Amino acid sequence: MERRKFLQQGTLAGISALALGGIAGKSQAATAGERAAKEKPFSLNYAPHDGMFKNSAGADFLDQIKYAYDQGFRSIEDNGMMHRPVAEQEKIGSLLAKLGMTMGVFVVDTGNNWKTSLASGKQEFTDAFVKTCQESVDVAKRCNAKWATVVPGFFDRSLPMGIQSANVVAALRKGAAIFEPHNLVMVLEPLSDTPDLFLRTSEQTYEICKAVNSPSCKILYDIYHMQRNTGNLIPVIDMCWDEIAYIQIGDNPGRREPGTGEINYRNIFRHLRKKGYQGILGMEHGIAGQGKEGEAALIKAYREADQ
Repeated sequence: MERRKFLQQGTLAGISALALGGIAGKSQAATAGERAAKEKPFSLNYAPHDGMFKNSAGADFLDQIKYAYDQGFRSIEDNGMMHRPVAEQEKIGSLLAKLGMTMGVFVVDTGNNWKTSLASGKQEFTDAFVKTCQESVDVAKRCNAKWATVVPGFFDRSLPMGIQSANVVAALRKGAAIFEPHNLVMVLEPLSDTPDLFLRTSEQTYEICKAVNSPSCKILYDIYHMQRNTGNLIPVIDMCWDEIAYIQIGDNPGRREPGTGEINYRNIFRHLRKKGYQGILGMEHGIAGQGKEGEAALIKAYREADQ
């Protein structure tokens, strides 16, 4: 309406209209520029998970994936993918393919990950692991996954450490034999949740991977857990580099986005770029803020750390 009024008036009004048009043009250009900047992919391949953008995109994971893409993310991960209905797994895979996004890890969940299992050498646990690896192949095909997280369970403190390690290696070799023909990789994750876990450090996991000796058995280097267990992050990354296939993120303390704790993520991301890392960095952490504002702050934190 304002533009029509200006056009109906004389030369002075016409000049005003031109000026207004110029301002509007600048405003539109600025908006377009902001949109392009928002949608620009990050320099590294960060992967959010289900629920991370629920306030901004809604409860549907498919809508969250679309929203993540619009913010510049090019991957997702989903620990619980094995427990989703087959139809939902297929929908997620189709959407990722349509958007040109990559599926990150899901967990090979035997039901025995949080108890004494593979370290014991007991056949029942090895059988359950093999069965779940076979099921994981089908899950991976549906959602276009290339990596699956494996947790060997707790220590068996009735056995010497060398025997436990040999038991774990023997089971993992069986899993690797299942994954190899499909070009899938199980990534072993050392954790800090409890000292009862068999895998605690990347150096130990490196030794296990070398013993399994398979392209389908590598390390998941979770920066949050490794900061809690050992620190010395960048030197250990370098020492274990040829066995690291996947990386996850979380600041410490708190296990939230970069910039909320003590870890210098700018330096770590810079180091990974220098090393030519092109894999996924899973955002396996919570959010410091609340609601949409908290989710926007999380994205901003990644933009700043990614510079």
